[in-house]
Amino acid sequence: MRDFVSPAHAGSLRSASLDSFDTLWRLELDAVDVPNAVDGGWSSVYRLDIGGVGYYLKRQSNYLSRSWRHPFGEPTFAAEFRNIRRYQHKHIPTLEAAFFAQRRTRGAVNAVLLTRALDGWQDLSSLLCRWSDLGMASRQAVLASCGRLARQLHCAGEVHGCFYPKHIFLREHLSGYEACLIDLEKTRILLGRKDRIRDLEALIRRVGFWSEDELRCLFAAYLEKDSRSRMIETWLRRIEARHQYKAAQA
Repeated sequence: MRDFVSPAHAGSLRSASLDSFDTLWRLELDAVDVPNAVDGGWSSVYRLDIGGVGYYLKRQSNYLSRSWRHPFGEPTFAAEFRNIRRYQHKHIPTLEAAFFAQRRTRGAVNAVLLTRALDGWQDLSSLLCRWSDLGMASRQAVLASCGRLARQLHCAGEVHGCFYPKHIFLREHLSGYEACLIDLEKTRILLGRKDRIRDLEALIRRVGFWSEDELRCLFAAYLEKDSRSRMIETWLRRIEARHQYKAAQA
């Protein structure tokens, strides 16, 4: 995979002398959290500002995922970058990649991914922590935004695979909320209705407290139906069946 530099960010990166793998790899920064480590590899995330714009820099070494296309493994950031580009091509709201590159050095496979920070956005988990403080109109707007996002995702033929509150980011505006997705490492082509149910059930199960009326609001946006539609009843039964199956497997 060739080095990628976003045309929209190339000027800022060049001005800051941060438009190459080597400079981003050597840049001294404090990690925003504890680095992940597995099988002798590691992966870490850093925050930085370039030209007054916030970015997240991800660096990893020998932190690989394996698939039938890459039986010996590839950097998980390579898969994430590829999926970001695919989502953008399909007009699914997601992160904005500014730079990506990978290198093999002394037997190690290293990768760098730079993305625009979602400043001004908040993850759904943060909103859920103060859910009871939100007015009914705000709660309904959040639910509708999540439903529309899931519909965009699935109608584009994609399943996220980790459709969790911490991976859904929302930004408030005058007419409600807009939503986008992060963490695309496990996303794949949607194969059918079961994949749709998996994504939606994963979200609902991890929230854990949405009422039936709130779920109807979510599915009304997802299905583009009235909240009293009989089709929503069918989907609620499917979600409950999936939930019971997951509970039995636990």
